Amino acid sequence: AAALALAQQRFGRLDLVVNCAGIGVALKTYNAKRDKVHELEEFQRVVNVNLVGTFNVTRLGAQLLSRNAPDADGHRGLVVNTASVAAFEGQVGQAAYAASKGGIAAMTLPVARDLAPLGIRVVTIAPGLFATPLLAGLPERVRGFLGQQVPFPRRLGHPGEFAHLVLALAENPMVNGEVVRLDGALRMQP
Repeated sequence: AAALALAQQRFGRLDLVVNCAGIGVALKTYNAKRDKVHELEEFQRVVNVNLVGTFNVTRLGAQLLSRNAPDADGHRGLVVNTASVAAFEGQVGQAAYAASKGGIAAMTLPVARDLAPLGIRVVTIAPGLFATPLLAGLPERVRGFLGQQVPFPRRLGHPGEFAHLVLALAENPMVNGEVVRLDGALRMQP
């Protein structure tokens, strides 16, 4: 709430909320070789940060967006949330991450419908493999291999491409209640 209020104070109004922070863990539900189960606390932590955190910022942002004077179409603002292709094709060890991102995808339409009478749109981007700080820690050969899994373009996505889609969504008032894949036609295999 304080961060949103600061943004509104600094810029005079809030027109766009972008939720794109998240965490992940790589843990199997049950690892038979080690006789180790996925810790429930780790699952809850990922869901709390990714899903609950996204909903929290969305609800608080909506409160501020709703105070904007509407434009000629009644539009007051936009919330862009970030899911992942893991919401649809989660990999081994991604139960927590996939569940959290699947929750974000699943709440897109109902939250868009909740906020529609206020003139607030809600859209979710589901990125594929992107050059993010999460992947930056991997060896270059691994990042190269991952990029080659993308049908086209055969590389990791760039943060600027994500930002470009956010801008396009902000400029197109008919996009609402939708999950947009940004993945170069990537479909993750088990």
